Amino acid sequence: HLKKVGGLDIVELSWLAHLCNAPWRSGTLPLEWQTRVVLMGDTLPSDLLQKKQTFDQPLSWRFPDPPAEEEPRLPPNFELRTSMAADSVGAICGESSVRVEAKKDLLGVGKPVPAADVTLGGCPATGEDPAAQVLVFESELHGCGSQLLMTEDSFVYDFTLLYTPSPLGDGRIVRSRDVAVGIQCHYPRTRDVSSSLLKPTWAPFSLSKVSEESLYFSLRLMKVGSCSGSFLMGDMMKFEVLVKQFYHVPLRVTVDSCVATVAPSIDTVPRYAFLGNSGCLFDSQLTGSSSQFLPRSQDDRLLFELEAFRFQQNDVGVIYVTCSLKATTAAAAIDATNKACSFSNGWREVSGSHHACTCCDTNCGTGSQSHPTGTAQWKQETTVGPIRVEERHLH
Repeated sequence: HLKKVGGLDIVELSWLAHLCNAPWRSGTLPLEWQTRVVLMGDTLPSDLLQKKQTFDQPLSWRFPDPPAEEEPRLPPNFELRTSMAADSVGAICGESSVRVEAKKDLLGVGKPVPAADVTLGGCPATGEDPAAQVLVFESELHGCGSQLLMTEDSFVYDFTLLYTPSPLGDGRIVRSRDVAVGIQCHYPRTRDVSSSLLKPTWAPFSLSKVSEESLYFSLRLMKVGSCSGSFLMGDMMKFEVLVKQFYHVPLRVTVDSCVATVAPSIDTVPRYAFLGNSGCLFDSQLTGSSSQFLPRSQDDRLLFELEAFRFQQNDVGVIYVTCSLKATTAAAAIDATNKACSFSNGWREVSGSHHACTCCDTNCGTGSQSHPTGTAQWKQETTVGPIRVEERHLH
């Protein structure tokens, strides 16, 4: 009986076995069935050796180009605002003061700044116009950190309006930077304050009028310390005080007081009053210097020497000397209010009337009660400067 085996009958299986055994009996195998065992020392055919692939032609593949940038899409009717300087600060220069007005929108960005963040050289606003949103600053010309500059024909007072933004919130952040706006007031230079003769603008005060003629006072620095036009600390600076009398009766000139400052105004700080009390030269008594009045050769001319110095922690090294000059009739007696006293082992008066110096350590008065009727006085305040004083280097 014929049976099916795996879906094949006996006849089909016999034919299949015949086909499978035929290659073995013939001794040949299909090429794809053949295997080869390579023994040591055999050489592989060249067609079976592996070779490094080479590229005779350049690769045509490239990295893809970056995507094109799209043009920004702006809203309709959009206009880019151009940055412009904010016209937010104005100044009015008066005869002896300046008025500065600053818009609260100081930066010109549409947002007001706090009033406390804006100062004029450190001085806060003196007023505010809420309707106009304007801060007002008023100051004397020598106040609020002003700097005085001198040109050949004018005086220039230089102020600085400062905006220092306060930190915002707990994070102590700021969203704007410090701003400084320079402000200058220019005044014509109508007289020389360093060495030339000065025509006073004051009216003489006197108990009896002596003459209608005008007087001309002069305070002059006589010599320059070095070829560079400056003095070294410790050099002697010689000053000449002079009164021109013309057809006036003979006069005697004295110096009531002198103050050294870093600016032409005696109201500035720091300041050093080295001469006062109606003609007492204190510098030699206070510092042990050699400052002194020099012997007088004529009544209308007086010389004194001041040892050069600088103010501590002042890097500029420039000083101004402002003196109150006084003229009296030459016939008037030398007394407590009309004298020229220096200190050297005691007070000595330049003309030899040493008794007039006994009040230098107390109060010599103003002279209003010291002069008899018929004695006249004229005064003028005069400034010399700038005087440059340099440090003396040790060798």
